[in-house]
Order: sequence, then structure tokens, then C-alpha cells
Amino acid sequence: MSANWDDLKPRVLSGIAMIAVGLIAVWLGGLVFQLLIAVITGLMVWELVRMLDPARKTEALILAGITALVSMLAMHLPPAVTLPLLLAPSMVGLGRMGRGGVTYGVFTALILLAGFGMMSLRGEFGLVWMLWLVLVVVVTDVAGYFAGRMIGGPKFWPRVSPKKTWSGTVAGWIAAAIVGVIFAQWTIAGTGLAGVSIAVSMASQLGDIAESAIKRRAGVKDSSTLIPGHGGLLDRFDGMLGASVFLVIAGQIIGFPPGV
Repeated sequence: MSANWDDLKPRVLSGIAMIAVGLIAVWLGGLVFQLLIAVITGLMVWELVRMLDPARKTEALILAGITALVSMLAMHLPPAVTLPLLLAPSMVGLGRMGRGGVTYGVFTALILLAGFGMMSLRGEFGLVWMLWLVLVVVVTDVAGYFAGRMIGGPKFWPRVSPKKTWSGTVAGWIAAAIVGVIFAQWTIAGTGLAGVSIAVSMASQLGDIAESAIKRRAGVKDSSTLIPGHGGLLDRFDGMLGASVFLVIAGQIIGFPPGV
């Protein structure tokens, strides 16, 4: 039983530090938030390259720097320039990867799109909706972590993610729905926000699974060791990637905020 909880202390301490930094940046918004997102996207691409092709150490640093720069510039340029710019790091990296080039290209594009989506959400819709997105992803992860270890049961996809259970997966959906109901009452959004929150929760879980598949293919346990108890930034923000990309796409279909 204790083996299920042996990573809890460093996970909690690191989580508190990340939450504190994230909340401050989200609260301040503007250039502070954009800078944080730029740094995170750059480090995630660095981790991605190191996983897919460990020999490309110099390329990992170069591509990380390009990604961070593009993320920072994206919010300050016209859309006609921003759109191709967001795909530029993927195209540049394809020719520099010895292996895993396609995975790198697709995942890097998703990282940049997710980062742009988060910056746009904070800039256009304000603090409340950025907090909603963060809370949906966080409660999905936390509910899944505790329900999976306390309830257990059938595994979700043991070949790719051996620790994930159906109980944890469903618990994440329920927790996200609760967040949606609370924000529906707190804002002028309709009750349909609960369903949108569940969909965002599912997208965050898909992001988590996609990153797990990359790690499994690369033969590594964590994307890096940057965060004690959590592994790397990709390990911690994979759910946010999936959720943000989904919201960018779904927002064009349902409108955002939903029900407004």
C-alpha cells in the first residue's frame, strides 16, 4: 500500500510551488504570463527532442529557444504572420531530427498551439476563464490520482499507461463537471458549461495518454527530471496541452464562453 504513496510528498511540495508560480502569472497576465508560457513551451520542446533523439543535444537547445521566441512573438503580430510562425519550429526541427521527426513535428505544433491558446484565453477572456481551464485540468489530474490509488480497478490502457485506471478516469470527469457547475453559477455561462468541462477533461486525459505513448516508445519513465515528484514539464503539462488545443478548436464551434 505504501508504494502507492511514496511519491506523494515531493509531488505535493513541487505541486504547491508550481501552483504558486502559475497563479501569480495568471493573476498578473500580460507579459508576465506570456513569458511564463514561452519558457514552458520552450522547455517542453527541449524535453521532447531529448526523448525522441537523445543524441541531438545542441538541436534540442536551439529548437527550444526558437519555440520560446515564437511563443513570445505570437501574441504581438498580425494573425497572417502568427499562423505560419507557430508552425515554423516544427518545420525547422524536421530536418534536424535523426529519428522521431514526424512525432516531433506534430507534437511541437500542438505545444505551440496550446501555448497560443492559453495566452489568447487569458488576454481576451480574462482571469476567470483562465482559472476555469486550469482548475478543470488540475481537478482531473488530482481526482484521477487519488481515485486510482484508493479505488483501483480495471486499467484504462495498461500497455501505454499502466497506472491509469477507469476509476481515476471517471473521477476526473466528475470533478471537472463539478467545476463546470460552479463556474456556471458564478458567471453568466449556461449549465452546458458542465458538459464542456467534461469534454475539456477528456481532452486533458488524451494529452496525458499521448505523452505517455511517446515516453513508452522512447523507453523513458519521465520526460525529464526538472520537477521533483512530477518528472518533466511535459509530464506535468501534458493535460493542459490537450485541453488547450481542444478549447482552441471547440471554441470555434460552440463559441466561447459557452452559453454567453
